[in-house]
Amino acid sequence: MKLTLVPVITAILAVSACTSATREATNQPIDTTPQVSKTITEAPDKSLKRVVAISRFTDETKRGNSFLVDQNNDRIGKQAADILSARLTDSGKFIMLERTDINAVYEESMVSDGAPEIAAADYLIIGSVSEYGRSNVSDVGIFSRNKKQKAYVTVNVRLVNTKTSQVIFSEEASGEALTEANKVFGVGDSAGYDSSLDDKALSAAISKLVSDIMENLLDAPWQAYLLSQENDGFFMSGGENQGIKKSDRFAVISKGKQIKNPQTGMMVELPGKEVAQIEVVDFIGEGMNSLSFTKLVSGQIDAAKLNDYVIREL
Repeated sequence: MKLTLVPVITAILAVSACTSATREATNQPIDTTPQVSKTITEAPDKSLKRVVAISRFTDETKRGNSFLVDQNNDRIGKQAADILSARLTDSGKFIMLERTDINAVYEESMVSDGAPEIAAADYLIIGSVSEYGRSNVSDVGIFSRNKKQKAYVTVNVRLVNTKTSQVIFSEEASGEALTEANKVFGVGDSAGYDSSLDDKALSAAISKLVSDIMENLLDAPWQAYLLSQENDGFFMSGGENQGIKKSDRFAVISKGKQIKNPQTGMMVELPGKEVAQIEVVDFIGEGMNSLSFTKLVSGQIDAAKLNDYVIREL
C-alpha cells in the first residue's frame, strides 16, 4: 500500500515544480502621476505665470496612417495634447491657451459677442508620437499558461520661444503599460485584446516629460510690468494669486538696450539698471486678472515710458 503512494506523491511534487515559475494572475498598475522634481515642488509661490500654448501634437508613426485616426488623421495626437495640457494646467503655474480647437472657440465667440481677442503665447509646445508598438508573449508550461500584453509609446517635444523662434528645450520620453493573465490546469483569467494599454502607455510617457517642461518654462527670472499710473501710485501686473503680499517691495528696472548678435542673428537685451523701488499697498481684480497697486518708495519713474520698465524681486 505504501509503495503505491510513491508515484502519486512524486506526481504531485512534479506538478508543483512545473507551476512554481508561474505567478497568479496580476495586472501591474501603471503610475501616470507626473514626475515633478523637488526644484518645482519647493519653488516659491511668487511666480509670474507664463503664457503657454500647445501648437500641435501629431502621430508620426505607421499607426497614424491606419484606421485608428479621425477625419483629420490625428486622433492620438489630440489625445496627447489634451493629456499634456491637463498636466500643465493642474500645476497652477501657467496660463494655458487653446490652439488645438481654436476654430471651435472662434465659431462660438462669433455666435455670442463677435470675433474673439486671441491672446499671444510666450511659449509654444510642439510634439509628436514618434514610436508605438505592442507585444504579446505567452509562457506555456505543462500545466500552465502565462500571457503578457505590453504597449509602449515614445513621445518627442520641443519648447519654442515665440519672440525669437528659438528652440530652448527638446526631449524624448517613453512609457509602457503591461497586463498579464495566468491559467493553471485550465483555471484562471483569460486575457483578450486590451486597448486601454495604448492610452496608459501614452499617459505614462507624457508624465515623464512634465517635470522637465515645467522647469524650463520656469527657468526665466520672475518679472512683472507697470501698467498704469493712477493718483500717487502705479498698477503692476500680478496679484495675490501669484503669491504677492501687501508691503512686498520690488525693484523697477529700466530695460537695457537691444543689440543684434551677428553670430546668431538674434536680438540680445543688455542688462538693465535699477531706477526705483515700489511697495505693494493693495490689490484689485481676481484670478489671472488680479493686479497690484503700488506706491513709489525711492527713485523716479517716468509715467510716459512705463513700457520701458520691468519689475523684479529685490
